[in-house]
Amino acid sequence: MQTVSEPGWQLVLDNLPFLFKGAGYTLLLTVISMFFGLIIGVVVAIARMKGNKLVRAVARFYVSIIRGTPVLVQLVIVYYGLTDYGITLDAVPAACIALSINIGAYLSETFRGAILSIPKGQTEAAYATGMSSLQTMWRIILPQAARVAIPPMGNTFIGMLKETSLVSVITVTDLMRSADLLIAQYYVYMPFYLGIAIMYWVMSTIFATLLEMAEKRLARAY
Repeated sequence: MQTVSEPGWQLVLDNLPFLFKGAGYTLLLTVISMFFGLIIGVVVAIARMKGNKLVRAVARFYVSIIRGTPVLVQLVIVYYGLTDYGITLDAVPAACIALSINIGAYLSETFRGAILSIPKGQTEAAYATGMSSLQTMWRIILPQAARVAIPPMGNTFIGMLKETSLVSVITVTDLMRSADLLIAQYYVYMPFYLGIAIMYWVMSTIFATLLEMAEKRLARAY
C-alpha cells in the first residue's frame, strides 16, 4: 500500500496525462462503435421492413437477443467466451465488436421508427419518377429519416459513451480502468472518481452539441 501526502486533487492533476490517454481510448471505442453500429442499425432496420420472412425473423431475433441481454455479458462472451472455439481477440477489437453489435440493435429500432414516420406518398412519388427501391431508400427516405432519428440517436450515443466504462472488465485501459489503476496505486478514491465523472460529462456534452448541430443542419436542408 502506497501512502501519499499530496492532496487528492493534486494527484488527479499530476496524473492527467494518464487519464487523458484513457479518455482517448474511450473516445476511440465510442467513435468506432458508433460508425459500425450505424451501419448495422440501418441494414437491420431495412431488413426488418423489406426483407423476406426469413430475413425479417433473423433481424427480429438479433434485436431481441441483444436488447434482452446486458452489454457486460456481451463483452465477456466476445472476449472470453469465443476462446472456447479457438477465436482469440485482443481487448480493444473485442470491445469494438461487442459495442457495435449492441448499439446496432438499438439504432435499428430508431431507424425503423424514423423510416416508418416518412409519409408513403414520398415513396410513391419517387417510384413515379422511375427510381428503384434502392434509389428511393438512399436518396429520399434515409435523408429525411436521419433528421427524425437524430434526437433518439443522440441519447443512444451518449448512453454508449458511458457504457464504455464496462470495457475495463476485459482489460481495456479506458478512462474508468485508468482511474482504477491510479486508485490502486495511491489509495485515494473520491478525487479520481469525481475527476473521471467530469471528463465523461464533458465528452457527453460535446457529443450532444455536435448532434444538435447536425439536427439543425438537416432541418434546414429538408
